[in-house]
Amino acid sequence: MAKQNLAEQFVDILTKAGVKRLYGVVGDSLNPIVDAVRRNSAIDWIHVRHEETAAFAAGAEAQITGRLGACAGSSGPGNLHLINGLYDAHRSMAPVLALASHIPSSEVGLGYFQETHPDQLFRECSHYCEMISSPQQMPRLLQTAIQHAVGRSGVSVVTLPGDIADRPAPERAAETALVTSRPAVRPGDAEIDRLVDLIDGAEKVTLFCGSGTKGAHAEVMEFAQKIKSPVGHALRGKEWIQYDNPFDVGMSGLLGYGAAYEATHECDLLILLGTDFPYNAFLPDDVKIVQVDVRPEHLGRRSKLDLAVWGDVKETLRCLTPRVRTKDDRAFLDRMLKKHADALEGVVKAYTRKVDKHVPIHPEYVAAVLDEVADDDAVFTVDTGMCNVWAARYISPNGRRRVIGSFTHGSMANALPMAIGAQFTDRGRQVVSMSGDGGFSMLMGDFLTLVQYDLPVKVVLFDNSSLGMVELEMLVAGLPSHGTTNKNPDFAAVARACGAYGVRVEKPKDLAGALKAAFKHKGPALVDVVTDPNALSIPPKISAEMVTGFALSASKIVLDGGVGRMLQMARSNLRNVPRP
Repeated sequence: MAKQNLAEQFVDILTKAGVKRLYGVVGDSLNPIVDAVRRNSAIDWIHVRHEETAAFAAGAEAQITGRLGACAGSSGPGNLHLINGLYDAHRSMAPVLALASHIPSSEVGLGYFQETHPDQLFRECSHYCEMISSPQQMPRLLQTAIQHAVGRSGVSVVTLPGDIADRPAPERAAETALVTSRPAVRPGDAEIDRLVDLIDGAEKVTLFCGSGTKGAHAEVMEFAQKIKSPVGHALRGKEWIQYDNPFDVGMSGLLGYGAAYEATHECDLLILLGTDFPYNAFLPDDVKIVQVDVRPEHLGRRSKLDLAVWGDVKETLRCLTPRVRTKDDRAFLDRMLKKHADALEGVVKAYTRKVDKHVPIHPEYVAAVLDEVADDDAVFTVDTGMCNVWAARYISPNGRRRVIGSFTHGSMANALPMAIGAQFTDRGRQVVSMSGDGGFSMLMGDFLTLVQYDLPVKVVLFDNSSLGMVELEMLVAGLPSHGTTNKNPDFAAVARACGAYGVRVEKPKDLAGALKAAFKHKGPALVDVVTDPNALSIPPKISAEMVTGFALSASKIVLDGGVGRMLQMARSNLRNVPRP
C-alpha cells in the first residue's frame, strides 16, 4: 500500500470532521490537496469561479447544516479572495475551515512570486490562524483549527505551502477525537437567582430576541406567556421567533417595523435573548437591561447591563421559567400588541393602491408574491441592501423556512454564493436567491457554477438599475445621489446564454406565472423582475443628531413600506387579546 502524502492525510482529517465539500479555485500550490480530494470518495471538490464565492458558500452550508464547512484558495491572490466571505462567516458564527495554500516553504520571506502572509492577513476574521511548516506538525494543527472553528463557532485558517502538502505524511500520527458539536451552556445558580428577582420585581417586561434563540422557540413562548411579555426581534432572530408567536411586536433596528421600539423603551425590564444587536441607538438607556448570551464577550458591549447572564437561551429559560412568578396583568402586553397592529396598518396602506398594476413593478409586490408561491421549507438567501428590507418585511417564517444573508458583515453579492452552498446540502429543497442587480452583477460569474453543477437554485432578481440602499443613504444624509445607477443588460437573456432558464418580467400581471414556471423548472433559473427604483419613502422628520451611517430616527423606522402577511398575524394576535 502506497504511503500517504500530507495532502491525503489533511483531506482524511477533514472528512472525519464531517466535511462533505471543499469549495475553491484550483491553483499550483493547491494542486496536491485537490488531487487528494479527487481520490477520496467521501468529499467533493466544488469548482467555483471566484474564491469569494467559495467562502460564502462554505459559510452558508455551515449555517444550514450546523456542520463544519470548508473552502480553499491557492497562494497569494487566490486565498486573498476568500477574505470577504470569511469575514461574513466569522461574524455570522458559522464554523468554517479555510485552507490558504502558500508559496514553496523555502521561499517564504524572500519576496517570491505571489507571496503574501496569510497567517497574518486572516487573523482578524478567524479564531485560529496558523501556518504548517512541517509534516509532523500538520495533524495536531489541523485538529486544533477544526476544534476552534466548531467549538467557538467561527472561522479557522490553515496556511499550507504546496511543497509541504506533497511530502510524505508522518507515520503513526496522533489522531485526537475531534469536536464536531457544541455543548449546552447553563448559567450559574447565582445569576438565575438574581434574574428571578429582577423579573419578579418588574411590572412590565419585554423580550428582545436574536439568532441565539434558534431551537428555543417553545421555551421563549412559554416564558413570555408566564410573564405576559411582548416579544420583539432583531433581523437575525426573525426566522427563529416570529412564527406562531402571539406576543409578537415586530422588529427593531434600521429595517424595523411595528411596536418593537416602543416595547423595548416603555418596559421596566428589557431582556436581550441571544442577540448581539449592533444598533445601540435603538436600545433604551433608562430601563433595566439583562442580556443572556452564550458568547460572554458579547455581554454588555451594546448597552449598560444590570445583569449579564452567560448561557444558552434554551438552557437559561429551562432553569428560569419554573422559578419566576406568574404575572396576571396583561395591560402592557395588550397595549403593545395594539400599537403593533396599528403601526402595521399605517405602513401597509402605502403599497395597497393599484400595486398589481404599477409599472415599473413595486419591489414590495414582488416580495409578497414570492412569499406566497415559494415552498414552505424554502431557503432564502438575501442580498445586502434593499433585498434585506423586502425579506425582513415580506418573507414569512414558519419554523421550516430559512432566511440567511450577510446580516452582520453587510457585504454585497452574498446571495448567489450562499445559495450555492445551501443548494449543495439538499438538491431537493427549494433555494431562492433574492438578488439585487448590483449584488448579482458583482459575482455574476458564479451563475455559471449553477449551470456547471446543474444546481436548481432560483435567482429572483430585483432589477431597479441602481444601488438602492446607497441611494437612500445619500438622500437621508442630505446628499444628491451620485454613482448609484447601473446600466444593466437583459439578465434573463444572459441566463439563457449561460444555459439556464431565464425570463424577464416587466408587468405585475406576469409576475406570479413567471415565478411559478421558474420554480417548476428542474435546473437553475433566473427571473429578472424590472422594479421601481423610486420605491423608497423617507420619514418626514429626521434630525441631524439622528444621522448615523445612513441615518436613523430613534422613534421612527428609516424606511416606510409594506409588511406583507405580518399585518394578518398582528390582527390575529389582537383578536386573541382577552376582553374585560
